Amino acid sequence: MPSRRFADGEVVMGRWPGSVLYYEVQVTSYNDVSHLYTVKYKDGTELELKESDIRSQSSFKHRKSQSSSSSPSRRSSSRSRSRSPGRPAKGRRRSSSQSREAKDDKKKTIQETNLALVKLSENNTRSYNGEPDSTEKNDTSCITLEQKLKPDLEIEGVLEQYSLRPRKEEKKKEEIYSEKKIFETIKTIEKPPSKPPSKPKELEFGGRIGTFMLIFFLPATVFYLLLMCKQDDPSLLNFPPPLPALESLWEPRVFGVFLLWFFLQALFYLLPIGKVVEGLPLANGKKLHYRINGFYAFTLTAAAIGTLLYFQFELHYLYDHFIQFAVSAAAFSLGLSIYLYIRSLKAPEEELAPGGNSGYFVYDFFAGHELNPRIGSFDLKYFCELRPGLIGWVVINLAMLLAEMKIHNQSLPSLSMILVNSFQLLYVVDALWNEEAILTTMDITHDGFGFMLAFGDLVWVPFVYSLQAFYLVGHPTAISWPVAAAITILNCIGYYIFRRANSQKNNFRRNPADPKLAYLKFIPTATGKGLLVTGWWGFVRHPNYLGDIIMALAWSLPCGFNHILPYFYVIYFICLLVHREARDEHHCKQKYGLAWERYCQRVPYRIFPYIY
Repeated sequence: MPSRRFADGEVVMGRWPGSVLYYEVQVTSYNDVSHLYTVKYKDGTELELKESDIRSQSSFKHRKSQSSSSSPSRRSSSRSRSRSPGRPAKGRRRSSSQSREAKDDKKKTIQETNLALVKLSENNTRSYNGEPDSTEKNDTSCITLEQKLKPDLEIEGVLEQYSLRPRKEEKKKEEIYSEKKIFETIKTIEKPPSKPPSKPKELEFGGRIGTFMLIFFLPATVFYLLLMCKQDDPSLLNFPPPLPALESLWEPRVFGVFLLWFFLQALFYLLPIGKVVEGLPLANGKKLHYRINGFYAFTLTAAAIGTLLYFQFELHYLYDHFIQFAVSAAAFSLGLSIYLYIRSLKAPEEELAPGGNSGYFVYDFFAGHELNPRIGSFDLKYFCELRPGLIGWVVINLAMLLAEMKIHNQSLPSLSMILVNSFQLLYVVDALWNEEAILTTMDITHDGFGFMLAFGDLVWVPFVYSLQAFYLVGHPTAISWPVAAAITILNCIGYYIFRRANSQKNNFRRNPADPKLAYLKFIPTATGKGLLVTGWWGFVRHPNYLGDIIMALAWSLPCGFNHILPYFYVIYFICLLVHREARDEHHCKQKYGLAWERYCQRVPYRIFPYIY
């Protein structure tokens, strides 16, 4: 077993991945298994480096002294070959001393140019982190940066023309200049395949104990909410609600209907319709392909439901067996989670999720051990993210609307039920229409597919998000048209903020040089991405979360103010988005370093302007 060379806390020179430049770093830890050093750069960025990519500071000082000094014997030999003072000078000939001085000046200029790139000053660190002289830039800055660097290139080109250095050294210098230009331009660069994801230092969701409790707490919360909605008085004071007999919670026929629904959506997903797009680069540099046909699946589902209703199928069967459907979905998600964890044990190291590779069974089972589990081309996480649960949410809402009409002998649904169904239908259709945008979310790029996402997609979304419609069946609430109009305006405001913010972000990620986005200003980062500081993303750091919360409130208001139960969704959603925002902050600070700190100074409010 090789012994480590550098101690914790030692200040050394670390090579930036994918480049030939070294920066001053501090060793924070050493992994005895992977033999990698965790080092911290001056801008706060933490990376894992091999021992071969780390050098002591003394070695750099030694080389500098060697390069800056010249041999005395070489000077004497140069002097012996100089032109005799007594010989007449020709107009186009220069003395060797003048030639030597000019050569030394050129050499000194070139050395200073090289050292300026490797110098570990604060300005150099900021430049390498992707930050220009000014804090903000427009998209057209790509051209101006090219012009800014052009004089330097011309000067060095003249010096290189008369340089006597080996071509190998010249090639190395061109590579250094190329890297400098790449990191100052605002382009998304493809990095070479990186190392497998390391084990997370900080465990989320309360660590092993927290995730163990959540595995039981989340299903218990769903069943508690559904049982409370069934009560005549769903007050929180009536706790616990009457528990049904265990045998009444399971019915094979209901489980069969759920399986039929799941595999029907899988069939729609496999249909060769819709475009195929690439996802973001993985740790090994590869990009997965995804078929974008969620809206087609929704259209086919609507046609199938319409056919069932035409043949007088009783869709309110969902309402009559709602808790049994929730139990079936929970059992299926648990079985799926077990399967996902077992298959992840054989997955290659580079395919594991960054946040679900802790080495602790309970934590990895909950967070998801494998990032993108696939059966052939069938992506299990991507499929569950939008299809069975999200489309099922709309079908459940429709079943609640029909159940309300039947139970209360109404020829038309109530105004409250119409608002809830309409608002949430718009939200689902928007998500499916803009399906490609989900490929850049944390669920796809960072979180593994385990119990958290499996239960969330298949149980939490369809059975908790439809809580308002389920509540209105047993507790009808009458609202006036002016109140309905005010609630509709509120939902439209939230949707407008949500959609405009997401569209602005997605368009900027897709093509930062789009002339339509020239008015936007951003802070460049070392990853090649820009952090928007104008538009919606200069208003607050997560304007899409703000729009989401406003819509969640509008979905709950039609239920009135008699009970807090229908407002569980908006309360939970605020907690969820605040927690997700904290996760985003942590990951972005590690990813963007000093650029993220400057972005936070420019945009101080996280979700709620002037509040939080």
